[in-house]
Amino acid sequence: MRKIREVIVVEGRYDKNALRQVVDATVIPLGGFAVFNDREKLAFLRRLGQERGLILLTDSDGAGFVIRNYLKGALPKEMVKQAYIPDIAGKERRKRRPGKEGKLGVEGMKPQVLLEALERAGATFLDEAPGQAAPEGPPITKADLFSMGLTGGSGSAARRQALLRHLELPEHLTTGGMLEALNLLYDRDSLCRLLEEAGI
Repeated sequence: MRKIREVIVVEGRYDKNALRQVVDATVIPLGGFAVFNDREKLAFLRRLGQERGLILLTDSDGAGFVIRNYLKGALPKEMVKQAYIPDIAGKERRKRRPGKEGKLGVEGMKPQVLLEALERAGATFLDEAPGQAAPEGPPITKADLFSMGLTGGSGSAARRQALLRHLELPEHLTTGGMLEALNLLYDRDSLCRLLEEAGI
């Protein structure tokens, strides 16, 4: 089991249980929307973030992104890494029916998928070097996204969705969030190659 330095922040206790089977890390459940009115928990997260850094890992549905965006505004950006799970249709075993959007949440993800999401977010693995080296070339900018046809043009929304599907990133990801995720994985040149190879 791999040991992670950062504190992982999840929506609920079932998500925490799933992660504790995959990594050796401190995992803090938010209690869903309850975090909106919990100043003590926010103060606690800020303190943990200053000391060890945070990784935010919410479900890929709309509710997960409401929580994620709230915390992005409430916590200093430099202390939070964003981890994303892919959009996978299904329902968790303990539930009688799927969620409103029919997607699996963090608790329903396979261990390898959770580990990959943490690696892509840039988690600090204390037992060994991270599996993926940081991109070395020029970073991707908003202007690059525009010139690649991913924003601001005819058909750009469809291309953006195709790229998100190809990279197994959630469909609700904002352009800014996508840019942040892309820069963890690629530099400008490698993203251009990927778009060409994938026919996007």
